[in-house]
Amino acid sequence: MALSLAEYNELAATLESQELDAPNGVPPDAVYEKLLAIYLLQNDVMSAKFLWKRIPASVKQRCPELERLWGVGRVLFTRDRAAVFVVLNSTQWGPNVAPIMAALIESYRERTLELIASAYTSIGLDDVSKLLGQEREAALQKTQALGWDLDAATQMVMPKAFPKEKVHHMPSEKQLERLTEYISFLEKGL
Repeated sequence: MALSLAEYNELAATLESQELDAPNGVPPDAVYEKLLAIYLLQNDVMSAKFLWKRIPASVKQRCPELERLWGVGRVLFTRDRAAVFVVLNSTQWGPNVAPIMAALIESYRERTLELIASAYTSIGLDDVSKLLGQEREAALQKTQALGWDLDAATQMVMPKAFPKEKVHHMPSEKQLERLTEYISFLEKGL
């Protein structure tokens, strides 16, 4: 059963607590595996990097899954989208992290589609396929499902921008009022 991003966030908080409360300071390997995978899913590469640095060398040696996970982290850090999918798709994930990594693939693919839509007015189908880490036909189906057009003669995809979320802007006076109330509250506490 796939979890929502909010549920993965809760699981990350639980795993962080388990890491801190572990006897002798070293939790079970599964805690490190899941936590590293969730950081990657959250696109929190810096937290993943710091976790990798604090995992004891003995744990890294006996748990090859951690090295494979960090391999994904290294590629995410370079922002080479095509390489990310090569690494993700070429790795057999263990049962502890397989659902998380499947969610990462979908999440990363969605972020890539949003990036393509905002950055390109037209892009080659082969390039879309490479960026999404999918076969040409699967990439074509994905883009058509989004309502993107394909010029059959040139094999160029014309992305359509994703609808932007409306951001509620507060008037400056209201912001100043809230800030003043907050500072007054803090000063009363001192």
